[in-house]
Amino acid sequence: MKQLKIIIKQKAILFLGFWLLALNGYAQDLQTFIDEAMANSPEIQKVDFQYKIASEKVQEVNSLPNTEFNFGVMAIAPEMEMPMERFRASAMQMLPWFGTISARENYASSMADAQYVEVTIAKRKLALSVAQFYYQLYEIRAKQEVLEKNIALLRTYERLALTSVEVGKASAVDVLRLQIRQNELQQSINVLTQQNKGIQAALNSVMNREHDREIAAISSLEIPENDNFYSYERLSVNPELLKYDKLYESVERSELLNQKESGPMVGFGVEYINQENSPMITSDFKDMVMPMVSLSIPIFNNKYKSQTRQNELRKLEIQSQKEERLNVLKAELAKAISLSKQARIMYETQAKNLKQAEDAEEILIKNYETGTIDFNDVLDIQELQLKFQMSQIEAVKQYYAQAAVINYLIE
Repeated sequence: MKQLKIIIKQKAILFLGFWLLALNGYAQDLQTFIDEAMANSPEIQKVDFQYKIASEKVQEVNSLPNTEFNFGVMAIAPEMEMPMERFRASAMQMLPWFGTISARENYASSMADAQYVEVTIAKRKLALSVAQFYYQLYEIRAKQEVLEKNIALLRTYERLALTSVEVGKASAVDVLRLQIRQNELQQSINVLTQQNKGIQAALNSVMNREHDREIAAISSLEIPENDNFYSYERLSVNPELLKYDKLYESVERSELLNQKESGPMVGFGVEYINQENSPMITSDFKDMVMPMVSLSIPIFNNKYKSQTRQNELRKLEIQSQKEERLNVLKAELAKAISLSKQARIMYETQAKNLKQAEDAEEILIKNYETGTIDFNDVLDIQELQLKFQMSQIEAVKQYYAQAAVINYLIE
């Protein structure tokens, strides 16, 4: 009876206590990994630098054309009675049409805004990747724990079988079958250990640290009672769609800039001419200063008309791209919601199966008290319980993996 109590106690730990979890602790651990990945990821650093470069271009366009300076010296002076100039110098500054510089700044700012959305997308994708690897580690380690506990139960059954052999209630074959089953479960644990190393290395790579660094992931999760899934309207806040809005805005500002640049440019300058002394000059001022005004008019403006047509086509292209991407995201959201609901159904079904398997095991234990235990039935029940437990773990992993996808799409 002492061995029976041990079995019942172990089964209680295995089937009832396994799914208890402090969800706050889980979330904090996962968030820690995400934060570390955000801080160390070269991908995030790359897109962040691209955003800073795009932002700096706002300052680049906030400038006037180069000021033009000219200087000329009379190298060979002909003999003439009239006064000769020694040298001349001039300066000219061209100014774009009113509002052109502001239009350039607005266009550069819109491109920087579009690049910032790329930073947001990269961060969300990185967080999703970390979460997916994390849940794979959960699945592996949860299965390892279940297998180890099942091996411990089989060892207890093995001791029972040995005792039964001594009193003639079982055969040595029953003992060997129990030992073979233990070997099979140990093999599964070893395989999972290798899988754990691979996923752990992948997660370490995402966090940009040593591939063999140990990761302390949880081994127990449970599906919450209620789902907080939102409607498809929430897709409108996804950065992948907001990116197209920013691109559309940048094209509109590009067209405004195109209209401004198709206008004339005005230049203001001054020219100074230095002359030799001459009796012909009676004024006190022998040198000349000439203010100058220049006007640059784009008479042949096919370039700007073509740019306008290109911008119109570009806007239509962006609208089509956004609609296409929205359809893809809707399909992904529908798939993720469906898979998460399937996971819940699977989890609840396996919970019922486990309860029934426990009832069947309890009957076998009572039969042992009357001396009619069948260890073949024990192995069958144990295999069923292990199958149900593994299915539950897979269902939990699928639920949270799809929840991460949903979170990426609509949060």
